[in-house]
Amino acid sequence: MDFQLKNRNAVVLGGTRGIGRAIAETFADEGANVAVCARHADHVDTTIAALRGNGVRATGAAVDIADGPALRRWIENAGNELGGIDVLVSNAGAMAHGNDPAAWEANFRVDILGAVNAFDAAHPFLEKAGAAHGDAAFVIISSVSAAESEWADSYGPIKAALIHWAKGLAHEHAKQHIRTNVVSPGMVYFKGGVWNRVEEQRPQAFKDAIARNPTGRAATPQEIANAVVFLASPVSSYTTGINLLVDGAISRRVNF
Repeated sequence: MDFQLKNRNAVVLGGTRGIGRAIAETFADEGANVAVCARHADHVDTTIAALRGNGVRATGAAVDIADGPALRRWIENAGNELGGIDVLVSNAGAMAHGNDPAAWEANFRVDILGAVNAFDAAHPFLEKAGAAHGDAAFVIISSVSAAESEWADSYGPIKAALIHWAKGLAHEHAKQHIRTNVVSPGMVYFKGGVWNRVEEQRPQAFKDAIARNPTGRAATPQEIANAVVFLASPVSSYTTGINLLVDGAISRRVNF
């Protein structure tokens, strides 16, 4: 399927490893120009070089997502450098667990305020893209943990807040042809990722987690990226305000 993304411009927060790297590479595979940011400059440089290997324009920088002014400046610069922003993907997350104030603050500053600052900075570009092409997209990565709870933890409620916010954005900006959707992954495995560390440090817990999933496996980053790029593309132009679970059926709730 042609996702109609050739020569469009995508900005991916947290785009150098795991899910974010797969998203950035999939956009580039589809012919989109890509800007990425992450914490480590060497990871950004490596990613940019790989993306340019697809024959697209690619740029990026090391950015602290929790630093609102710095993030806003980078997105504005990226939009100007690429010549616009058609797609914004908020993939960055603090991944802080616990019920203490520090965990709540870390998740709020990166997951919530990072997404809010990113959208605010990208909005003029998205609005222009919506007017020019009839479609622009904002995709947020949340988690199945938004609706699954076994103990008090800051991670799930923060992810749930993103889904609620996204629905409001979808309604508010529909007339500007700016769509907002959420992708909520379940267990995702990649080398160097959270579940790889669990596998190495707590092998039985890893086996138990795999066994709980009806598919008997974890997702790959590419499987999440496929869902993100589909929702971000013009082929999904009538889809906005949804939360797409990509979790191998581990959750039991009915979405309607």
